[in-house]
Amino acid sequence: MARLRIGSRGSQLALWQANHISALLRERGHEVELEIIKTTGDKITDVALAKVGTKGMFTKEIEEALADGRVDLAVHSLKDLPTELPAGFELVAVTTRVNPRDAFLSVKYESVKDLPQGARVGTSSLRRQAQLKAVRPDLVIHPLRGNVDTRVRKLEEGEYDAIILAASGLQRLAKTQWIREVLSESFMCPAAGQGALGIEIRQGDVAMRQHLELLNDEAARAATTCERALLNKLGGGCQVPIGAFAEMSNGELRLTAIVARPDGSEVLREQQSGSDPVALGEQVGDMLLRRGATKILEYVYGTAAAAPLQP
Repeated sequence: MARLRIGSRGSQLALWQANHISALLRERGHEVELEIIKTTGDKITDVALAKVGTKGMFTKEIEEALADGRVDLAVHSLKDLPTELPAGFELVAVTTRVNPRDAFLSVKYESVKDLPQGARVGTSSLRRQAQLKAVRPDLVIHPLRGNVDTRVRKLEEGEYDAIILAASGLQRLAKTQWIREVLSESFMCPAAGQGALGIEIRQGDVAMRQHLELLNDEAARAATTCERALLNKLGGGCQVPIGAFAEMSNGELRLTAIVARPDGSEVLREQQSGSDPVALGEQVGDMLLRRGATKILEYVYGTAAAAPLQP
């Protein structure tokens, strides 16, 4: 069988993801090598992601290695992958999705509603911040960067009363001890693609496509294609306050999506069903734009004050 070289970020979670794909490929008889690549997002650790705003900040250097032929495939958290890939690349597979929702972690408190007035909550996501502030405007949101271990340790050391992280990453790394509740999509609409892995290759690499397309999960592909079509229609990336969650319901995809002001003062929400993932995503995106999403996103892109407070 083929010898396959995987490009991946070096974070704890990224390595878990790359090793997971490596194991699946080895089971099919392939020889697999792993190359760790440091991305722009890995180098900038002291600034909230929303203030960085670099498109492809977690993927650009990996794609350069792919283009140069140093690696044959890249394994990404799908939510980090821009909705429009640069010329010369293709998304060959979306793997089976684990829980795409967000989780509330706390040492002292059982739920968001149990947090005291003015509690410190850690997140560097404007999407999470906006939805938290919509129901609890009293909460004080502070940035939270670093790998999963670092974030959990900061919680344990009392820097925060609670933190919000993706349930999927905690599940994959078996770091679930402080999860108090997994937040429903009606309360905290997840990021597009959250919980799924995307496998990227050089466009037109037929042999690699044949090796890897068996990793594709059709249900996950349909749901995330719908979410990413919504994100693309709105012109947003993973650092803006846009949520998208699609799932199969009665034989159709049902898409829930939000666009929100970072302070939670305005949350636009739409939910529609359909059979065509791209058409559904674009339809819901159009509905949000007609309701005023453009003004919200222009505000986010035009102000540095949108990001969570520095501690």
